[in-house]
Amino acid sequence: MSTSLPNAPYHHGNLRQALLEAALVILEKEGEAGLGLRDLARAVGVSPAAPYRHFDSRSALLEALAVTGYQRFTQRMEAIATDDTLDHMTAMGRTYVKFALDNPNLFRLMFSPVLRRDNRPGLRMAADAAYRTLRHVTGEDLDTGRVAALAAWARVHGLAVLLLDGQIAIQAGEDIEALIVQIIEKH
Repeated sequence: MSTSLPNAPYHHGNLRQALLEAALVILEKEGEAGLGLRDLARAVGVSPAAPYRHFDSRSALLEALAVTGYQRFTQRMEAIATDDTLDHMTAMGRTYVKFALDNPNLFRLMFSPVLRRDNRPGLRMAADAAYRTLRHVTGEDLDTGRVAALAAWARVHGLAVLLLDGQIAIQAGEDIEALIVQIIEKH
């Protein structure tokens, strides 16, 4: 028998946001496999049923996490796109790879084939917003801009994944950020 009142506010103020923040911490520590709605409820200190009021399934939680990731990612990219003191392509590439390295499990979730964007409009919109920012920075017209944006995306995404997977050996004392910039600027 439930002891909660039907319209009583959560003591967290914004339970959905508290669940997402806790889920992000769990995701980065334990990976996607460590995320379960009941465990998440325990971590936040609410009843096992409480998360289901915000996420009807684990899949819905993963989608919300990916959307959050894209939103945070887009904010960083937009800040670069509006800063006229930077070489936008290099700065965006560096920021893209740094986001991946700082948030490896979130980054992998955002691009996971498990979360198909075709039938998830919120995820599609969040991913498209990130892509539009990249495309805007290429400064090309619609036809060539798509190819330029895809080429830039492929370059930085490939670099990010290679680094995450340990396929690029980092030598002792090597400045990884300088290496990233050198690779991005190399044509």
